[in-house]
Amino acid sequence: MTTFLPPSRAAHENTQAARPSKSRRRKTWYITIIGVVLTAIMLFPIYWMINVSLTQTSDMRKSPPNWFPVNPTFSGYQAVLSQQLPYLGTSLLIGIGTVIVTLVLAGPAGYALAKLQPRGGSALGFVFLISQMIPGIIMAMGFYAIYLNLGILNSIPGLIIADSTIAVPFGVLLFTAFMSAIPDELLSAAKIDGAGSWRTFISIVLPISRNSIVTVSLFAFLWAWSDFIFASTLDGGGKIQPITLGIYKYIGNNNQEWNSIMATAVVASIPAAVLLVVAQRYVAAGVTAGAVKD
Repeated sequence: MTTFLPPSRAAHENTQAARPSKSRRRKTWYITIIGVVLTAIMLFPIYWMINVSLTQTSDMRKSPPNWFPVNPTFSGYQAVLSQQLPYLGTSLLIGIGTVIVTLVLAGPAGYALAKLQPRGGSALGFVFLISQMIPGIIMAMGFYAIYLNLGILNSIPGLIIADSTIAVPFGVLLFTAFMSAIPDELLSAAKIDGAGSWRTFISIVLPISRNSIVTVSLFAFLWAWSDFIFASTLDGGGKIQPITLGIYKYIGNNNQEWNSIMATAVVASIPAAVLLVVAQRYVAAGVTAGAVKD
């Protein structure tokens, strides 16, 4: 039996239904406040790093400390520009090289595991997963013996290869998950048109995999940019060193100049922060690739 309501009463009930209830609005505010508090806690070390980088050396041991930069100074940033730029350039070269090596190796490997179904592919994928769990210091010790025999200790190519051993397995796993979701009909159509596996990979699969390419590139660059274990083990005595070793040396030589140390950390964080902001849309799509199947 259908009940008919007067137009005015029906409009009133629709308005009440569309308006969020008071308890729901209160719950939303609680969630917002909790989110803001947690975000503030997580970002506080970054704020404190910036605050200390602008603090005068004479106020560094003040108790209680200045919670805001009183009489700010930029002497720390001047020290960064005069002393740390070579280290930043080296880290940039290592990061770009790691991204290139990772994409060249992980892209075809992920495509093969996802679509070509090679013999032993499942076991190979499991090996890539296990390799992600090996501590970096253990790998660094193994690389040291190999590099010593090969004569590539204290070199940029050596660090690129070492950092790629962490990025490549992650890239293969991510590419495999993403490319598994590409419809087989699309690849079959390319095959009917005469395209081989390599041509299909270059012309069809890679353009579709833009989100995963950006995600893998971003993580590979960030791992290489922030690496300290491989750098200190394999390039501790070299003349060309990355920014992590630059900060480490700076701490040892000028442990009273905390504003300079924090200014170096702020400058070293800028490229990573810019990349994350620019690529966040692609990363969000790339890391969830393969999570849902039709």
